[in-house]
Amino acid sequence: MAKTKSPRETLPAGIGKVLKRLHYPLDVILLCVRWYVAYSLSLRNLEEMMAERGFEVDHSSVHRWVIKLVPLFEKAFRRHKRPIGRSWRMDETYVKVRGQWKYLYRAVDKVGNTVDFLLRAHRDKAAARRYFEKAIDQNGAPETVTMDKSGANLAALHAVNAERATPIKVRQVKYPNNIVEQDHRAIKRRTRSMMGFKDFRCARIILSGIETMHMIRKGQMKADGVAQTATEQFYSLVM
Repeated sequence: MAKTKSPRETLPAGIGKVLKRLHYPLDVILLCVRWYVAYSLSLRNLEEMMAERGFEVDHSSVHRWVIKLVPLFEKAFRRHKRPIGRSWRMDETYVKVRGQWKYLYRAVDKVGNTVDFLLRAHRDKAAARRYFEKAIDQNGAPETVTMDKSGANLAALHAVNAERATPIKVRQVKYPNNIVEQDHRAIKRRTRSMMGFKDFRCARIILSGIETMHMIRKGQMKADGVAQTATEQFYSLVM
C-alpha cells in the first residue's frame, strides 16, 4: 500500500523548507499568520485564542511564524496580482517603529486598487524616488500620477522622468487624492492594535502581509477560473 504523504510533504519547496523546524500543526501556523495580518489582533490575543482551542502557542512563536512566512505569501501574490490602472494616486502615511515615525509610501489606481507600497525611514526625495522605481518595476509605468503638494515627491518624480523617453504626467492637487487617503485607513486600523513596531525589518515584513491581505480582499488576485473566498485565496498562495 502506498504511503500517504503528510500535508507538509506536499508543500512547495520554499515553504516546506521554512516550515521544516516549526513543530506545530500546519493549519495552526497558517491560521495564526492569516489572522494576524487580516484582523486587529495582537500577538497575545492570538496566544489566548489558540489556548481556547487547545493549542499552547507562545506569542513569540506566532511572531516568528509571521516573519518567516509573510515574505513567501507576498512573493507568491505578486505572481498572481491583477494588472492595475495607469492613473495613480500616491501618498505616504505614518507608522511608528521603536517610538519614531517612519513613512509608508503607497499608491492606488483610480478605482482604488493598490499599486504598491514601501516603508522608508525618511520622508524625502530619495525615499519617494525609491518608491516610484519599485512601483514602476513591479507594475509598469503609469500615464499620470496624482499627489499632494509635497515638494519631495514632485522632485522624485521629476528625477524618474529625466531618465524616461515618455515622461509621466504629474498632477499636484489635494482633493482627488482622497481615494488613497481613505485606503490608508484599512492599513492604519490593522496596525493600531500593534502599538508600534519594535524593529524596522519586522515592520516592513508585517506591513507587507497586511497589504497583501488587503489587496486580496479588494479582489486584486487572479482567480484563474476558480471561485474562492479571500481566505482560500490567501492559503492558495503557499499550498
